Amino acid sequence: MDSRTRLFCLVLLVSSCFCLSNSDELKVIVKGVTSIAKTDDNFICATLDWWPENKCDYNQCPWGKAGILNLDLKNKILTNAVKAFNPLRIRIGGSLQDQVYYKVGKFPKQCSNFEKKSDGLFGFAEGCLHMNRWDELHDLFNKTGAALTFSLNALLGRIQSDEDDTLWEGDWNQFNAKSLMKYTIRKGYKIDSYELGNELCAGGVAAKIRPQQYGKDVKKLKKLITHMYPDPATRPKILAPGGFYDEEWFKVFLQTTGPDVIDGLTHHIYNLGAGVDPTLIDKLQDPIYLSQVAQTFNDVSNTAKLFSPSSGPWVGESGGAYNSGGKTTSHTFVNGFWYLDQLGMTSTFNHKVYCRQSLIGGNYGLLNTTSFIPNPDYYGALLWHKLMGKNVLSTTHEGSPYLRTYAHCSKSSGVTVLLINMDKSTTFEVSVVDDLNMYPSRIEPIHQREEYHLTPKDGNIQSDVLLLNGTPLKLTASFDIPEMNPQLVDPTLPISVAPRSIVFATLRGFQAPACA
Repeated sequence: MDSRTRLFCLVLLVSSCFCLSNSDELKVIVKGVTSIAKTDDNFICATLDWWPENKCDYNQCPWGKAGILNLDLKNKILTNAVKAFNPLRIRIGGSLQDQVYYKVGKFPKQCSNFEKKSDGLFGFAEGCLHMNRWDELHDLFNKTGAALTFSLNALLGRIQSDEDDTLWEGDWNQFNAKSLMKYTIRKGYKIDSYELGNELCAGGVAAKIRPQQYGKDVKKLKKLITHMYPDPATRPKILAPGGFYDEEWFKVFLQTTGPDVIDGLTHHIYNLGAGVDPTLIDKLQDPIYLSQVAQTFNDVSNTAKLFSPSSGPWVGESGGAYNSGGKTTSHTFVNGFWYLDQLGMTSTFNHKVYCRQSLIGGNYGLLNTTSFIPNPDYYGALLWHKLMGKNVLSTTHEGSPYLRTYAHCSKSSGVTVLLINMDKSTTFEVSVVDDLNMYPSRIEPIHQREEYHLTPKDGNIQSDVLLLNGTPLKLTASFDIPEMNPQLVDPTLPISVAPRSIVFATLRGFQAPACA
């Protein structure tokens, strides 16, 4: 063998070793005999927030005209983006909601938009929702079929404590809320659910209420809604408390309300820290870090079961990184590792709904704040909504922690798996098997597998352009959301999950009794 031949063989050997070291075959076991949890049919939810243009953090003001009071509700992209979910849950709420008055009739006499105020909650004075704006909002919701959660001002009627200026005492004044409900009913507007207060539980954020008082007020809201909506078939659900989980506070709150009062136990998640954190991009790709919040989801689920079994836990608001999200990350492909992992994780802990902060606004909007063009997480949310049914299945594998795996009964037929590969260089060749005989060929070749491979443009995980099966997702010429068609694959072949990619795969012929 001459020197040139030996060199060629050496190159082949090194290349083959390199390829082997960057490919990993593994089995994902889906336990399809029984479901481990159930979500609501409309698990995906997005928020609209009250923040005005001059809401600023870290020397940037990323909200623009995306707040509830100044959003262009006639924007065609916005309409089409909401309509594509058929329906999309929308929660109207946020930090300023407990400073919002509803201008109904002669109350209140003075009612203006939010203005900067140094000693105001979150640095703003009270704001006003005029009924013409309420009409415009419902025009959008009626056109798009959205399911609306409206979060009410829970501080009306209360005063700040002399001993602690963050503690608000006294009974909730329901007068303004009742007036809004009367107007809403008279106009024929549909409300899916009402929520009382935003981040007032436990230590609060800018303000707090004791759990016994909060429970008493939610019971008052229950009586009000029962009176205003006498038909149980059209009666809005009641959600609370809409804040960060604290075991003792939640326990006392639920003991005070008693059973059958609330329909959803809402809590908020911002587990990535501050939006300005320079390590944010690393957290988004760290499975160990992302797993730390699982205990919270488990605890909230257990608390609901123990003290309010008729209510299911909801993530009522979650933007990942607080203070409007990360400027270079929260609207890009890499944020999908956190977001879709959150959807998968919370569903396994029996959460019914997950509300993403935000639909539009800040750095973490599903839509671009100025152009309204969908960001990558919008398409991830839409695929979840279209593919993942409400029955959650257990999945396990013994491979790398950088591969996250989730499975649900499909919304149509069979099973849909979500595979998230956070590894920078390894391709995972995944065989999905059942737990009965662990043999993948039970899936007959006539049922072609439907695969949706999500990758960033040019391999840049901080790109806001998403590729589906290698093709950029772009709005049509008429500003419609593009069709998201799968590639059809022989089901006996493994699913190839490229480095730093996300795959949804629907297995039509997969034998799962829980999905029958």
